[in-house]
Parts: sequence; C-alpha cells; structure tokens
Amino acid sequence: MEQSYWLLNVTLDDGFIFEDGKIIGTKTELYNLYINNGVIDTIQLAEIPIYSTKTSVHDAGNLLALPAFKEMHNHLDKTYLGLPWKSCIPAANLIERLNLEAKELAELASTGQHRAEQMLQLLLKGGATHVRTHVNIDPYIGLKNLEEIQKALETFEGKMTHEIVAFPQHGLLRTNSSSLMRQAMNEGATIVGGLDPGGVDLNIEASLHEMMDIAVEFNADIDIHIHDPGHLGFYTIQKLTSLIEDARWNNRVSLSHAFALGDVPIEKSREMASILANLGVSVMSTVPINRVMPPVDLLHDYGVHVALGCDGFYDSWSPYGTGDMLEKVGRLAERYKWIDEYSLSQSLQFITGGVKTLDKDGKRLWPNVGDEASMVLVEASCSAEAVARRANRNAVISHGRLAYGGLVIESALK
Repeated sequence: MEQSYWLLNVTLDDGFIFEDGKIIGTKTELYNLYINNGVIDTIQLAEIPIYSTKTSVHDAGNLLALPAFKEMHNHLDKTYLGLPWKSCIPAANLIERLNLEAKELAELASTGQHRAEQMLQLLLKGGATHVRTHVNIDPYIGLKNLEEIQKALETFEGKMTHEIVAFPQHGLLRTNSSSLMRQAMNEGATIVGGLDPGGVDLNIEASLHEMMDIAVEFNADIDIHIHDPGHLGFYTIQKLTSLIEDARWNNRVSLSHAFALGDVPIEKSREMASILANLGVSVMSTVPINRVMPPVDLLHDYGVHVALGCDGFYDSWSPYGTGDMLEKVGRLAERYKWIDEYSLSQSLQFITGGVKTLDKDGKRLWPNVGDEASMVLVEASCSAEAVARRANRNAVISHGRLAYGGLVIESALK
C-alpha cells in the first residue's frame, strides 16, 4: 500500500450506551482515516466530504477497527508447523520433557527459518503485528536457532515488529549456558531469559544472580519463566523482586507463567501484586486450561501490566493451539466470567499492549491523531462482540501497510 492514503468507512467504538447508570451496549460510528507515513493523520466522520488531490483511497467496507494485537510469549524455534504431522511424546515431568526436546533440537535446526515463517504468518493472520519470541540457547543447539529465527523475522520486516529473548530452556546453570547467553546477546537477542531457578537449576539465588548479571552487563530487560508452583515458585518470585530492587531494574522485568501466584493464599497474592506493581514487573500469561494460573484480575486491579501469549504449540510440548490472540483473550474472559459489555470491551487491552478503545465513561481512547496506523479490521459491531465471538479478521494493517487480507481499492480522489 501507498505511504499516504484515505481509509474510508471504518467502524470505531465511539462510546457506551447507558441505562439506569449501567453500561448496556456500545455506540459506534463510521469514520474516514487519513494514513500518512504509517501514522493516523486525520480522523473524520464518514459523512463529511473528503477533498484531496491524487490521493489513493481504500474502503474498509464498514468493518470494525481494533488496535493491532501483540503476541507476548511465543517460541518460534520449537514449532512443527511446515513439517509433516507429529504429535507429542508423553513426559512424566518437566525434566523428562526437556530431555525429549534436547534429542530433536539438532534435527529441527535446519528447518528453523521455514517453520518460524509458518508460525509468523499464522500469528499475523490472527491480527498480531508484534511478537516476543523466546529462542533456545543451550549446548545442544548453540546459536543455530537464533540465526534461523532472525532470518525468519527479517522476511516479515514491515509487517511485524519483534523482540528476541535469549532463553536458557534447559537451565542456565544446569547446562552451563552463561557464555552462550552472552554470545546470543552479542548476536542480536534483545532480552535476557531465565527458567525455574529452583525446579531446573536447583539453586535459586545463584541462578537469579547470574541472570541479572547478564542483563546488567548488556543493559537488557529480563523475561523469566517460573513454572514452579506453590511455595517454591513464590519464594523464587520474592527473591527476584529483591534483586530487582538491588539492581534498580524497575520496569524492566517480565514474569512469565507465575503459576505460584495462583497457588498461594489470596493475602499473599495481594501482597505480591502490590510489590510487582511498584517495581513495574509485568506478568505474561498463556491462560492455561489445565492448571492454576496467576490471578489476572487481581494483578490488573493492583496496577500490574498483564499481557497474553500463545506460548509454544504444534511442537513437542503441545499439539494444540491456534495462534489467535483474540481467541486467547476470549478464553481469559470466559475464565473470569467477564460477560458484560464493559468487561468484554476492556479485556482487549490484554492483547494490545494496554491499549483500550474506550474508557469507563465511554470516551474514545483509540484511535487518535498521531497514533501508529496499526489495526485489525474485523467483522463485528463493537469490540465487546469481537472478543466474545472471536470475530473474523478481514485485514491487518501494520504501520500503515496492509500486512494481511484485502481492502477495496478505489480510484484517486480529484
């Protein structure tokens, strides 16, 4: 698509409908948007005539625009997509699963770029224009997966932005991967990963300190996966918050999974939620259906930034998944019984980087003039319906560029 054009007949959430002081629906209006160099330059009601010279015009056909989605927890290097069907081999525990994965790493390495591209296309089709991917860094594979994923991401330049987490999947200490992690950070990884300092590395303090040392050395953010449940996982999170304070790494740490926050008494969860919010620690959840998950509602109420991701799927860990972020947030809404108009519309923020279309009073928050022109055009009357019914995605626009789907192209206006 051109760098500058009009996008006509875009439906936007435009306010709430109130009855007896309660929100019972969403008002929408048709707008025309002028996109200029990847930014929304003008927003005007569709009924207002457009005057322009030699400007291309695209018609959204009354589709609803939503903020583009962000997939914040993925493993592009693990997927079987693009290969013949293969189900999973059952594993009794995490360590057994890691050992099974290690056996196939070398075999999968040569197809890394191809497989990752299949996954990226699936995510893009679902409306995601940003992905945070974890990439295995370990003695079994070295930096090969990183190299393959970087090539795949290059092919989606202009369509998807990305972050790369150097991820010691098989244990930072357990596999003596510190030097490889430093190499990965030198070779293009942007975030330092970590994994279960207790359950995998068997030394919480040493593992956390080494992870933090690498992050400080490279002035990088952290994304640590803590699957350990109950007291073990909670103690690990407590030690991590102490390290964040000591290193002054506020607003630079993400805590993925964090199942332990849902395992402990509610009083402890509240206390920790307050600490995490004060330190600016984000929580990344995959909304699992087969185990306890962190209390997203409580964390959000305390001001903790919560984001969602699909994790690994179609791989040695799980044969299930869709790569659909709208489905992911719909599952979250179902888990918390968010069935009313307001709750459904607000839930969208968990897959958009915190962006909401409306505030509690019905004032439009998105889009605004000056916003990045990244959006998903869906078949729905409003954002609440889009979440509840997992609306079809007809087109995805990334930084003003049509990244997926199609739009009606009209002749230039005179």
